[in-house]
Amino acid sequence: MSGEEEENAAELKLGEDFIKEKCLMNGEVAMILERRLEQMQQLSDDAMNTIPQVFEKSLQYVQKFSRYKNPDAVRQVREILSRHQLAEFELAVLGNLCPETVEEAIAMVPSLKDKGRGLDDDAIDKMLNDLALVKRFD
Repeated sequence: MSGEEEENAAELKLGEDFIKEKCLMNGEVAMILERRLEQMQQLSDDAMNTIPQVFEKSLQYVQKFSRYKNPDAVRQVREILSRHQLAEFELAVLGNLCPETVEEAIAMVPSLKDKGRGLDDDAIDKMLNDLALVKRFD
């Protein structure tokens, strides 16, 4: 190796590209793409002919795999997760995968257990319960 640190998501070593970037949950990407689709349809007489296939497939994907369909629910999820001072990567993974137990959350995002973050099992459990409430009313 050339002195560069190896990337490791479990330790939040994500590489230079992720240092200051915002990670989006599938629901957030769906909202952005849906708004863009509306704009494209307003600007074109025959919008279905002007929509690139990759755009259409991307929209279908994020709509299918978004755990939260309602824009208000998507905003609430980001707000709940943001309260816990998670890294953007952690926030996006938890918001997309919606673990139900503390053990699942830690298995999906091992960095949650980093010492000094104030996220003990009870805090993680409360966060997951808050997310479950949003999902129930979505």
